Formats: sequence, structure tokens, C-alpha cells
Amino acid sequence: MAMSRQPALRTRTMSLPTAAYQTPSLVKDVDSACVDSRTIDVNLGAMRKPYHPPSVKFLESELHAKEPIGQFESWLEDAKQCSGILEPNAMLIGTCGRDCKPSVRPMLLKGFCKAGFIFFTNYSSRKGRDLEENPFIAMTFYWEPLRRCVRIEGKAEKISREDTASYFHSRPHDSQIAAVCSKQGQPVPSYQVLHAQYDSLKNKYPEDTLVPVPDTWGGFRVIPEMFEFWQGQSNRLHDRITFRRIETLDKFEPEVMYEGEDGWVYTRLFP
Repeated sequence: MAMSRQPALRTRTMSLPTAAYQTPSLVKDVDSACVDSRTIDVNLGAMRKPYHPPSVKFLESELHAKEPIGQFESWLEDAKQCSGILEPNAMLIGTCGRDCKPSVRPMLLKGFCKAGFIFFTNYSSRKGRDLEENPFIAMTFYWEPLRRCVRIEGKAEKISREDTASYFHSRPHDSQIAAVCSKQGQPVPSYQVLHAQYDSLKNKYPEDTLVPVPDTWGGFRVIPEMFEFWQGQSNRLHDRITFRRIETLDKFEPEVMYEGEDGWVYTRLFP
């Protein structure tokens, strides 16, 4: 397989002053930092739950599909059938704006296909502003009762206003009102002020009226470039299989990579 090499990124090295690496004089060691009775030293090292035994493996030969969308759909279906998972479409998404400060928050996945993964939000929120400045995004699904996790990395783009409106008007009426009311992530004077605005909008848009879609509210489609399927092992030799787009690789390494379907390559990672 002929692979085109991506151009190398130009980087700049910046030297930091030696003082930046020094321990602050006020904290000479861990013990002295914990002398203050107001400080609680919590050791969580003993908190450990068993995962799968070695007899329960996640092997390449057991992939439901040789492309990640089909594999994700298979694992999502398992999560939907698990009574211990309340919201199998719950995920964490990470964004990072121009300031290079990452931010992570829980969201709900609202649809997916080979074209990408859809979620909805306020475009004026922090995540919306981050994605306007830097469209790269990371998503994580953690299905704890199954000892499984899926990570997805890709690039986000806004979906059409028509598709946004179609989903918006499928939501419960109260949720539509809340989206109109909320300036997501901005300060509000009080609980009472927020609910007074909400009640005013409910009076303005009763159940039998069409609630207008806010200009600042809509959907994002995440176009995936990388998937990781993780299954936990009690001995911590966790199973990790990744899929990457062929065009994102510097080169194809046949000793560790396998050609999948639909332009994807998969490989196993050390845990």
C-alpha cells in the first residue's frame, strides 16, 4: 500500500527559568504539607475493583467489524442492553481553544453514522467557542459495568440549520424553552431570576406554538480520525485496539498494523 507522508509540523523550543522547576519554599516536603489539621491526606491506592479475568479476551479475531463505526455500534448495543447503564449514549467531550487550556464535560450523543457523531449544544458556550477556535475534539464513552471504554478523536463541524431545527423541535417543549432561555455558561444573578425568565418564555410560547430555534444553538458533527476500544483486565494487561484513517499515517507498518475496511487500519496497543 502506497502511503503519502504528512508534512512535519514546525515546532519551537522555549527555555523556562530554572526557578520554574524548584519546589516552593513554603512546602518543603509532603509530610510538612499535611501537618495542618485542615488538610486531609486521602490515600485511594487500595481502591481497586476486578475487571475481566484472562479467560475473557478482546481479540482482533473477535472484532464485530473491521471498521470502527460498526464496532462502536456493536458495543453500544451491548451497553444499551445492560441494565446497569442508565445512559449508554453519555460521553465526555474534551475541547481546547486558542488559549491551550483543555476543558472536559459530559454530553449526550444524539446520532451517528459513517459520516460522523452528532451532539447539540449552545454555540456560545465554552465548548462552542473552543471549537470555533480549534475544531479538534476528543470523546470518551465509559461503560463501567461492562469494563469497556471507547475513545474517539476527530474534527468537529457545524451541521445544517435544517438538521438542527428538525432535532430541536423533536425535543420536549420544556427543553426547547430551556434552550431559548439559557445563555449557557454565563453568570446569572440568582435561581429566581433564571426561573422568572423561563416562566416568561413559557407564557410567550405555550404548548401549541412553535418555539424558534435560537441562533446560538445547534449541532456539531464529529468526523472521526481515531478510535480506541478498551476492555479492562484484572491483571491490568488491558485489551486496547485502535483504528486510524489510512491517510493520517506516516507509513503502514505490516508487522503491527492490519488493513481494515472503508479506509481504516487497526492495531493492538500495549496497555
